[in-house]
Amino acid sequence: MNDHDKRSIDRRTVIKAAASAGLVGLAGCSGGAPEDGDGGDGDGGDGGDGESTDTSTDSGSETYTIGMVDSLSGSLSAFGQRNQRGKEIALDDVNSVGVGGGTLEISQQDDQSTSQGGVSAAQTLVNQEGVPLLIGTVGSGVSTAIHESVVQNTDVVQISQNSTSPNLTNFPDLLRMPPAGKAQAEAISSLLSEDGNESAALAWINNDYGQSVGEAFIEAYDGEIVYNEPHDQGQSSYSSTISSMSDTDADAWVFITYQPEFATMSQEAFDLGVTDQAAWYGGDSVKGPKVLESAPEGSLDGMKAVVPSVPQDAENYQAFVSEFEERFGEEPTSWSAYAYDAVIVSALAIEAADEFTGSALMEVVRDVTRPEGEEATTYEEAHEILANGGSPSDVDYTGVSGPIDLDENGDPVGLLQVFEVVDHAYESAGFIEG
Repeated sequence: MNDHDKRSIDRRTVIKAAASAGLVGLAGCSGGAPEDGDGGDGDGGDGGDGESTDTSTDSGSETYTIGMVDSLSGSLSAFGQRNQRGKEIALDDVNSVGVGGGTLEISQQDDQSTSQGGVSAAQTLVNQEGVPLLIGTVGSGVSTAIHESVVQNTDVVQISQNSTSPNLTNFPDLLRMPPAGKAQAEAISSLLSEDGNESAALAWINNDYGQSVGEAFIEAYDGEIVYNEPHDQGQSSYSSTISSMSDTDADAWVFITYQPEFATMSQEAFDLGVTDQAAWYGGDSVKGPKVLESAPEGSLDGMKAVVPSVPQDAENYQAFVSEFEERFGEEPTSWSAYAYDAVIVSALAIEAADEFTGSALMEVVRDVTRPEGEEATTYEEAHEILANGGSPSDVDYTGVSGPIDLDENGDPVGLLQVFEVVDHAYESAGFIEG
């Protein structure tokens, strides 16, 4: 028996002993977790430290329950719904192989696309159910609110499936799957300059995502900023924002906002007859079906958006696309891929850790994505390395969303794609490393 084999056996002995003893937190057991975002009262509770452990199902196999906060309602629900599909495929892929000698379950709560909803959802999962690992969430401001109010100073591991704000880099223990928004902001700035725009009007949504990406754009842009104002989320009209941008005579209009807000803005710009006054640019959240469905035909032609992307020609991504299309009848977005990888990385951390606790998972979660290990492009490949005695650093999980390679700040290596609206449809205009 070599040292790797001994470590593997010792690790499984610890996990199974912990599972049998039920050392901490029984609320996350199999069958007791809401799977549709309902059922949590959001009141939180005292005493939750994330040191949850798995319990046994009736069949005797171990069940490892982690949490997920997702935007199932509200202005970010389009992203949340896509996440659900990626999550479902990932769970099937994990449980077809197994994790830690058992199965993975995800207890889920809806953040309603708000910080308050996110904190309540996380309190239910962390403080009441005692999950040691939390996937969450979409909105950057919601993710940071969860981290600061619920996760920080505990042993709970938090992995955001969609948040892109540069500010998340300031929280090294708040991990994420998509590239930081700073790279997006710099790419938008470069596009403006390449297209000959010497002045810009910037409209950003009044939250952590909008402010931080907006600030990164201003820092990167070498032209003149002639308008720089926030707008609130969920308003019925943004005509004052559009009118103010129009009054500046800026060469370019830049929108760092969400799909519902941008859809309203584009319609009101058309109604005011100012759509063609400037070149339009945006970040990841201005691209989506709701935007083109709401905008008059041809009104957004020429607009460019920079969004996180995936390695479209990679074999594992193509396999993910095929499975996604077969099950859901449409192509996945990069956001679905990020959600998929968030679940897979979580499962690999469980497989690699000495015990099912937040502190043990945090010790290994970065390692299973780092390039020093043997590349594995599927959960099954990575699981096999660990199950055969490999250490966490022996695995380099390269996901369907890309290489990941989580750094000391919890940020991954990323890929960005530029889209341009042509004939009222999004067309790729190239890739940029993030």
